[in-house]
Amino acid sequence: MEKNLTTGNVFKTVLYFSLPYLLSYFLQTLYGMADLFIIGQFNGVESTTAVSVGSQVMHMLTVIIVGLAMGSTVMIGQAVGARKLKQASQAVGNTITLFMALSIILTFLLLFAVKPIVSIMSTPSEAVSGTGAYLTICFIGVPFITAYNIISSIFRGMGDSRSPMYFIAVACFANIFLDYLFIGCMKLGPAGAALGTTLSQTISVIVSLAIILKRKTGITLTKENFKPRRETMAGLLNIGIPVALQDGFIQISFIVITVFANKRGLNDAAAVGIVEKIIGILFLVPSSMLQTVSALSAQNIGAGKHDRARLTLRYASIMAVVWGIAACILMQLDAKPFIGLFSGNAQVVLLGSQYMRGYVWDVILAGIHFCFSGYFCAYGLSGLSFLHNLLSIVCVRIPFSYLASRYFTDTLFPMGLASSVGSALSVLICTGAFLWMERKRKNQNQK
Repeated sequence: MEKNLTTGNVFKTVLYFSLPYLLSYFLQTLYGMADLFIIGQFNGVESTTAVSVGSQVMHMLTVIIVGLAMGSTVMIGQAVGARKLKQASQAVGNTITLFMALSIILTFLLLFAVKPIVSIMSTPSEAVSGTGAYLTICFIGVPFITAYNIISSIFRGMGDSRSPMYFIAVACFANIFLDYLFIGCMKLGPAGAALGTTLSQTISVIVSLAIILKRKTGITLTKENFKPRRETMAGLLNIGIPVALQDGFIQISFIVITVFANKRGLNDAAAVGIVEKIIGILFLVPSSMLQTVSALSAQNIGAGKHDRARLTLRYASIMAVVWGIAACILMQLDAKPFIGLFSGNAQVVLLGSQYMRGYVWDVILAGIHFCFSGYFCAYGLSGLSFLHNLLSIVCVRIPFSYLASRYFTDTLFPMGLASSVGSALSVLICTGAFLWMERKRKNQNQK
């Protein structure tokens, strides 16, 4: 149901709206971690590495789709805030048309690219066959991954962050059950993990469509809404493409780091893959705040309430920083028990704890620039988010990771630290961009 987010206490609105986001991201992370955890209980390091490498590729694909869908969240949010429901309906219809066509094309392209992707990832030879099987099955499910994410973006644009949480909960619990069935009982290894992922996404989409058909959303769709409109498509893509590219480049940087680790051997590859999954949990709050700031600020901007948009940014940033500090303290005290949940190999646990202690500082810094990115996107300035992330990746993350992997061969700590230093650059750029926006706004008000 369409919900107005332009009134009431700002802090409470941010808190209440972000909690379903947070739970959704937790379930989605649990969903992704289930494959790695369960495969580790029944198979060896080579299968763990196969699922780790394959899931990183799938995560990259998913975040690109989510980034592209940001255009829908912002356009729908601005239209709802301005009470222009016909415009919102047009955005919803064009979103469905655009993403369904994109998912079909993407599926065929990715299926032909499985072997090159496995090669590019420098997958250890022991894990090549498992990674290929995992990716092939997951790529077949791309239309369902896309469908879930566009449904979620539409609901969030309308101010409903709870429904997506329910949809991912269905997928999460289905995935855990299917993983134990395919991996534990049927002994299908990485292919079983992929089957669980794909089928659970399918079940989630079917359930979400059934709920949508029975629920009144406040927006009426007609055949005309599904016809591509140049102005609407341009709005969706102008916001979505920079965010998708930004998220894509971030994931590419993580994959490049994974390649560096893979070249160091099977234990290093497994350690990095495990930490990336745990970091996914620690990034729950920053990620939920990014989406919360973009959705809430978009509605308030559409309603002309720019002060509320800035307050949304402030409160979300404070929440993200407090969470980041707590995460850093926890992981600096002892990271080994968390790594040990996914591997009994002592060397993997040691390497993983080293990587985590350097990486975890990124939770604080990323929390800040994630909130800024959501704020910029709400104003349609997603190019700013793309710019600071691109500079961070090209100037810091990749070169620093390469140097660390080459000159610190006995520890993964410097490689983990490279991501944190990259985010520090992003924070500086975002702060400068925000101050520029504020100065420009004040100058316009004085005229």
